[in-house]
Amino acid sequence: MLIIFDVEGVLLNAEYLPVLAQVFGPDKEKEIWDITKQGIRGEINWEEGLRNRVAALRGIEFERAKQIAENLEIMPGAKTLCTALKRAGWKLIAVSGGFTIITDRLKEELGLDRIYSNELIFKDGKLQDVNLTVTSDKAAAVVPIIREWKFAKENIVVVVDGANDLRLFDLSGYTVGFCPVDKVKEKADAVIEVRDLSILLHLLEKKFGNAVLIAKS
Repeated sequence: MLIIFDVEGVLLNAEYLPVLAQVFGPDKEKEIWDITKQGIRGEINWEEGLRNRVAALRGIEFERAKQIAENLEIMPGAKTLCTALKRAGWKLIAVSGGFTIITDRLKEELGLDRIYSNELIFKDGKLQDVNLTVTSDKAAAVVPIIREWKFAKENIVVVVDGANDLRLFDLSGYTVGFCPVDKVKEKADAVIEVRDLSILLHLLEKKFGNAVLIAKS
């Protein structure tokens, strides 16, 4: 079995750029939140919105950006869920429109097999730009490894919150919206409304039975 997670709002209980914007004060934080929410709801071109947000935060020092990244809260229940699924033999992937500065730590902390994300570019120790390797079509980032590992669609679970994640649903036999926007609620097989990822274990047990129950042995 394979499970694919979005990161911000799913594995992390935060959106990085709005938190980073607090360095500049409440007006900048609101500006970044407004663009972020428009992207999550699918109301604007996601790539353009991301580039605009990064440009608005240009000049933040790397050490400050790193400190904030390392202190983002991991979603309640994420460690419990990931530990159980790894013990049961599942493969775990995360794919993020966010950045390596926030995702690199998750590979070790949550036992993820692969993480795909973008990279913030710092010049002379200050934020300058972004290198986009994961676009609004997040599915394109993970299709090669799915083919390499030879997972059939019915053995793939996808867990996301935003409309910009919906193309991942096309890869999956079981789709979960985690505290999602309305567009995701409409299309997901299951919806979790509480910010606790351990709840997903119960849903997976009902759907896949022994493939998850092994995790408790």
